[in-house]
Amino acid sequence: MYGTIRIFASSAQLARKAAVIGISASALLMLATSAQATNLVLNGSFEINGGSGQVGFNTTLTDWSTAALGSSYAFVYAPGSADGSLAPPPVSQYGSNALWGPNNGSANGLPYTSPDGGYFVALDGDFQVAALSQTITGLTAGDTYAVSFYWAASQQYGFNGPTVQAMNVCLGSGAPTYNDTGDQPLSGGTNAPSNINCPGSGASTANIDLASHAFSGWQYDTVDLTANSSSEVLSFLAYGNLQVPPFALLDGVSMTPTPEPATLSLLFTGLMGGLGVLRSKKWLRR
Repeated sequence: MYGTIRIFASSAQLARKAAVIGISASALLMLATSAQATNLVLNGSFEINGGSGQVGFNTTLTDWSTAALGSSYAFVYAPGSADGSLAPPPVSQYGSNALWGPNNGSANGLPYTSPDGGYFVALDGDFQVAALSQTITGLTAGDTYAVSFYWAASQQYGFNGPTVQAMNVCLGSGAPTYNDTGDQPLSGGTNAPSNINCPGSGASTANIDLASHAFSGWQYDTVDLTANSSSEVLSFLAYGNLQVPPFALLDGVSMTPTPEPATLSLLFTGLMGGLGVLRSKKWLRR
Protein backbone atom coordinates (compact mmCIF):
# COMPACT_ATOMS: atom_id res chain seq x y z
CA MET A 1 0.00 0.00 0.00
CA TYR A 2 2.79 2.38 0.98
CA GLY A 3 4.53 1.62 -2.32
CA THR A 4 1.33 2.36 -4.24
CA ILE A 5 0.87 5.71 -2.45
CA ARG A 6 4.50 6.61 -3.09
CA ILE A 7 4.18 5.81 -6.77
CA PHE A 8 0.94 7.79 -6.97
CA ALA A 9 2.54 10.80 -5.27
CA SER A 10 5.53 10.61 -7.54
CA SER A 11 3.28 10.38 -10.58
CA ALA A 12 1.34 13.44 -9.42
CA GLN A 13 4.57 15.31 -8.91
CA LEU A 14 5.75 14.29 -12.36
CA ALA A 15 2.44 15.46 -13.82
CA ARG A 16 2.82 18.84 -12.13
CA LYS A 17 6.31 19.22 -13.53
CA ALA A 18 5.11 18.19 -16.95
CA ALA A 19 2.37 20.81 -16.71
CA VAL A 20 4.92 23.47 -15.82
CA ILE A 21 7.05 22.45 -18.78
CA GLY A 22 4.01 22.45 -21.04
CA ILE A 23 3.05 25.95 -19.97
CA SER A 24 6.62 27.14 -20.36
CA ALA A 25 6.92 25.52 -23.77
CA SER A 26 3.64 27.08 -24.87
CA ALA A 27 4.78 30.49 -23.70
CA LEU A 28 8.06 30.10 -25.55
CA LEU A 29 6.22 28.99 -28.66
CA MET A 30 3.93 32.02 -28.49
CA LEU A 31 6.90 34.32 -28.02
CA ALA A 32 8.72 32.74 -30.95
CA THR A 33 5.63 32.98 -33.13
CA SER A 34 5.13 36.61 -32.12
CA ALA A 35 8.76 37.44 -32.90
CA GLN A 36 8.49 35.80 -36.32
CA ALA A 37 5.35 37.78 -37.08
CA THR A 38 6.78 41.13 -35.98
CA ASN A 39 8.51 42.15 -39.18
CA LEU A 40 8.74 45.92 -39.05
CA VAL A 41 9.66 46.21 -42.74
CA LEU A 42 6.92 46.75 -45.32
CA ASN A 43 7.19 45.13 -48.75
CA GLY A 44 10.46 43.49 -47.78
CA SER A 45 10.07 40.99 -50.62
CA PHE A 46 9.61 43.82 -53.18
CA GLU A 47 6.54 42.15 -54.66
CA ILE A 48 4.52 45.40 -54.68
CA ASN A 49 6.01 47.37 -57.54
CA GLY A 50 5.35 48.89 -60.95
CA GLY A 51 7.03 46.06 -62.85
CA SER A 52 10.59 45.59 -64.09
CA GLY A 53 12.50 48.79 -64.59
CA GLN A 54 14.63 51.51 -63.05
CA VAL A 55 13.18 52.89 -59.84
CA GLY A 56 12.19 56.50 -60.36
CA PHE A 57 12.41 56.27 -64.16
CA ASN A 58 9.86 53.74 -65.39
CA THR A 59 8.84 51.80 -62.29
CA THR A 60 7.95 52.27 -58.64
CA LEU A 61 8.70 50.31 -55.48
CA THR A 62 6.03 50.65 -52.80
CA ASP A 63 7.24 51.66 -49.31
CA TRP A 64 10.83 52.19 -50.51
CA SER A 65 12.63 55.29 -51.74
CA THR A 66 15.95 56.23 -53.30
CA ALA A 67 17.68 59.35 -54.62
CA ALA A 68 16.28 61.34 -57.53
CA LEU A 69 16.68 60.20 -61.13
CA GLY A 70 20.24 60.83 -62.25
CA SER A 71 21.60 60.25 -58.74
CA SER A 72 20.41 56.67 -58.27
CA TYR A 73 20.68 53.48 -60.31
CA ALA A 74 18.34 50.95 -58.66
CA PHE A 75 16.29 48.32 -60.51
CA VAL A 76 13.36 45.99 -60.00
CA TYR A 77 13.72 42.60 -61.72
CA ALA A 78 10.80 40.30 -62.46
CA PRO A 79 11.44 36.52 -62.26
CA GLY A 80 13.74 35.43 -65.06
CA SER A 81 14.23 38.95 -66.43
CA ALA A 82 17.82 39.50 -65.24
CA ASP A 83 19.33 37.65 -68.22
CA GLY A 84 16.17 37.56 -70.36
CA SER A 85 15.39 33.89 -69.63
CA LEU A 86 11.65 34.37 -68.95
CA ALA A 87 11.04 38.07 -69.60
CA PRO A 88 12.84 41.03 -71.18
CA PRO A 89 15.43 42.72 -68.95
CA PRO A 90 14.37 45.99 -67.35
CA VAL A 91 14.98 49.20 -69.28
CA SER A 92 16.87 52.11 -67.70
CA GLN A 93 17.35 55.74 -68.66
CA TYR A 94 20.36 54.51 -70.66
CA GLY A 95 18.85 51.37 -72.24
CA SER A 96 18.46 47.69 -71.42
CA ASN A 97 19.99 46.62 -68.11
CA ALA A 98 20.54 42.86 -68.27
CA LEU A 99 22.85 40.97 -65.92
CA TRP A 100 25.23 38.23 -67.00
CA GLY A 101 23.51 34.83 -66.80
CA PRO A 102 22.97 31.49 -68.53
CA ASN A 103 20.67 32.98 -71.17
CA ASN A 104 23.21 35.49 -72.48
CA GLY A 105 26.48 33.61 -72.47
CA SER A 106 27.63 33.05 -68.87
CA ALA A 107 27.05 29.70 -67.19
CA ASN A 108 27.29 31.35 -63.78
CA GLY A 109 24.21 29.77 -62.18
CA LEU A 110 22.11 32.95 -61.98
CA PRO A 111 18.60 31.69 -61.03
CA TYR A 112 15.26 33.16 -62.06
CA THR A 113 14.57 34.50 -58.56
CA SER A 114 16.12 34.85 -55.13
CA PRO A 115 15.45 32.28 -52.36
CA ASP A 116 12.64 34.61 -51.28
CA GLY A 117 10.99 34.14 -54.68
CA GLY A 118 9.38 36.55 -57.12
CA TYR A 119 10.85 40.00 -57.71
CA PHE A 120 14.18 41.27 -56.40
CA VAL A 121 16.09 44.55 -56.44
CA ALA A 122 19.53 45.37 -57.87
CA LEU A 123 21.66 48.32 -56.73
CA ASP A 124 24.64 49.63 -58.69
CA GLY A 125 27.66 49.86 -56.39
CA ASP A 126 29.78 52.20 -58.50
CA PHE A 127 27.56 54.35 -60.75
CA GLN A 128 24.96 56.81 -59.46
CA VAL A 129 25.39 55.13 -56.08
CA ALA A 130 22.49 55.77 -53.70
CA ALA A 131 20.83 53.96 -50.83
CA LEU A 132 17.48 52.20 -50.98
CA SER A 133 15.59 53.27 -47.86
CA GLN A 134 12.43 52.85 -45.81
CA THR A 135 11.32 54.71 -42.69
CA ILE A 136 10.64 52.26 -39.85
CA THR A 137 8.28 53.26 -37.04
CA GLY A 138 7.35 51.71 -33.71
CA LEU A 139 10.96 51.39 -32.52
CA THR A 140 12.23 51.72 -28.97
CA ALA A 141 15.27 53.94 -28.50
CA GLY A 142 18.20 51.92 -27.20
CA ASP A 143 16.81 48.56 -28.31
CA THR A 144 18.62 46.28 -30.75
CA TYR A 145 16.96 44.95 -33.90
CA ALA A 146 17.97 42.09 -36.17
CA VAL A 147 17.95 43.07 -39.85
CA SER A 148 17.99 40.01 -42.13
CA PHE A 149 18.17 39.87 -45.92
CA TYR A 150 19.23 37.89 -48.97
CA TRP A 151 21.86 39.45 -51.16
CA ALA A 152 24.18 38.51 -54.03
CA ALA A 153 26.86 40.02 -56.25
CA SER A 154 26.37 40.20 -60.03
CA GLN A 155 27.58 42.15 -63.06
CA GLN A 156 25.88 44.07 -65.86
CA TYR A 157 25.77 42.29 -69.19
CA GLY A 158 28.20 43.60 -71.81
CA PHE A 159 30.94 44.56 -69.32
CA ASN A 160 34.05 42.61 -68.37
CA GLY A 161 36.39 42.37 -65.43
CA PRO A 162 36.42 41.27 -61.77
CA THR A 163 34.86 43.29 -58.96
CA VAL A 164 34.86 43.46 -55.17
CA GLN A 165 31.35 43.91 -53.80
CA ALA A 166 29.49 44.16 -50.51
CA MET A 167 26.29 45.50 -48.96
CA ASN A 168 26.13 48.13 -46.23
CA VAL A 169 23.14 48.46 -43.89
CA CYS A 170 22.29 51.55 -41.86
CA LEU A 171 19.60 52.41 -39.30
CA GLY A 172 19.59 56.10 -38.45
CA SER A 173 18.20 59.56 -39.00
CA GLY A 174 18.77 59.43 -42.77
CA ALA A 175 20.21 57.46 -45.67
CA PRO A 176 23.96 56.71 -45.72
CA THR A 177 26.44 57.97 -48.31
CA TYR A 178 30.11 57.41 -49.12
CA ASN A 179 32.86 59.92 -48.45
CA ASP A 180 34.84 58.41 -51.31
CA THR A 181 33.35 55.64 -53.45
CA GLY A 182 36.85 54.76 -54.72
CA ASP A 183 38.09 53.97 -51.22
CA GLN A 184 37.67 50.62 -49.48
CA PRO A 185 34.76 51.33 -47.11
CA LEU A 186 34.01 47.97 -45.61
CA SER A 187 34.62 46.46 -42.20
CA GLY A 188 32.55 43.29 -42.40
CA GLY A 189 31.27 43.86 -38.88
CA THR A 190 29.08 45.92 -36.61
CA ASN A 191 29.50 49.72 -36.70
CA ALA A 192 29.80 51.33 -40.10
CA PRO A 193 33.41 52.19 -41.03
CA SER A 194 34.43 55.84 -41.22
CA ASN A 195 34.18 56.05 -45.02
CA ILE A 196 30.42 55.45 -44.78
CA ASN A 197 28.30 58.33 -43.54
CA CYS A 198 25.73 56.34 -41.57
CA PRO A 199 23.87 58.72 -39.26
CA GLY A 200 23.15 56.00 -36.73
CA SER A 201 23.95 52.31 -36.35
CA GLY A 202 25.51 50.52 -39.33
CA ALA A 203 27.11 47.28 -40.46
CA SER A 204 28.68 45.77 -43.56
CA THR A 205 28.64 42.30 -45.06
CA ALA A 206 31.87 40.56 -45.90
CA ASN A 207 33.45 41.39 -49.26
CA ILE A 208 32.76 39.21 -52.28
CA ASP A 209 35.52 38.90 -54.88
CA LEU A 210 33.54 38.37 -58.08
CA ALA A 211 35.18 37.11 -61.27
CA SER A 212 34.26 38.62 -64.63
CA HIS A 213 30.71 37.61 -65.76
CA ALA A 214 30.21 35.66 -62.53
CA PHE A 215 27.38 35.41 -60.03
CA SER A 216 28.13 34.93 -56.32
CA GLY A 217 25.04 32.94 -55.42
CA TRP A 218 22.47 34.22 -52.94
CA GLN A 219 23.60 34.64 -49.34
CA TYR A 220 21.57 35.22 -46.18
CA ASP A 221 22.89 37.77 -43.71
CA THR A 222 21.70 39.16 -40.39
CA VAL A 223 23.11 42.28 -38.73
CA ASP A 224 22.15 43.73 -35.34
CA LEU A 225 21.48 47.47 -35.32
CA THR A 226 20.51 49.78 -32.46
CA ALA A 227 17.70 52.32 -32.71
CA ASN A 228 18.24 55.85 -31.41
CA SER A 229 14.62 56.97 -31.72
CA SER A 230 11.11 55.63 -32.28
CA SER A 231 11.27 56.32 -36.04
CA GLU A 232 14.40 55.75 -38.12
CA VAL A 233 15.49 55.14 -41.70
CA LEU A 234 16.61 51.62 -42.68
CA SER A 235 18.89 51.76 -45.73
CA PHE A 236 20.88 49.46 -48.00
CA LEU A 237 23.91 50.86 -49.83
CA ALA A 238 25.75 48.73 -52.41
CA TYR A 239 29.51 48.85 -52.79
CA GLY A 240 31.62 48.01 -55.85
CA ASN A 241 35.19 49.12 -56.23
CA LEU A 242 35.71 48.81 -60.00
CA GLN A 243 33.93 50.54 -62.88
CA VAL A 244 32.77 47.37 -64.61
CA PRO A 245 29.17 47.69 -63.43
CA PRO A 246 28.93 45.76 -60.15
CA PHE A 247 25.34 45.12 -59.07
CA ALA A 248 24.37 43.98 -55.59
CA LEU A 249 21.06 42.11 -55.57
CA LEU A 250 18.69 42.31 -52.59
CA ASP A 251 15.52 40.54 -51.42
CA GLY A 252 13.68 39.18 -48.40
CA VAL A 253 14.36 42.08 -46.03
CA SER A 254 13.05 41.76 -42.46
CA MET A 255 13.63 43.61 -39.20
CA THR A 256 12.63 42.16 -35.83
CA PRO A 257 13.39 42.92 -32.17
CA THR A 258 16.14 40.79 -30.69
CA PRO A 259 15.16 38.54 -27.73
CA GLU A 260 14.79 40.37 -24.42
CA PRO A 261 16.17 39.13 -21.04
CA ALA A 262 12.64 38.11 -19.97
CA THR A 263 12.46 35.72 -22.91
CA LEU A 264 15.79 34.15 -21.95
CA SER A 265 14.59 33.79 -18.34
CA LEU A 266 11.48 31.94 -19.51
CA LEU A 267 13.62 29.64 -21.62
CA PHE A 268 15.80 28.90 -18.58
CA THR A 269 12.69 28.03 -16.53
CA GLY A 270 11.56 25.58 -19.20
CA LEU A 271 14.97 23.92 -19.29
CA MET A 272 15.07 23.56 -15.50
CA GLY A 273 11.62 21.97 -15.59
CA GLY A 274 12.81 19.53 -18.22
CA LEU A 275 15.76 18.49 -16.06
CA GLY A 276 13.37 17.96 -13.14
CA VAL A 277 11.20 15.60 -15.16
CA LEU A 278 14.24 13.62 -16.27
CA ARG A 279 15.34 13.21 -12.65
CA SER A 280 11.82 12.12 -11.66
CA LYS A 281 11.77 9.50 -14.39
CA LYS A 282 15.11 8.14 -13.20
CA TRP A 283 13.78 7.95 -9.60
CA LEU A 284 10.67 6.06 -10.68
CA ARG A 285 12.79 3.49 -12.49
CA ARG A 286 14.70 2.69 -9.32
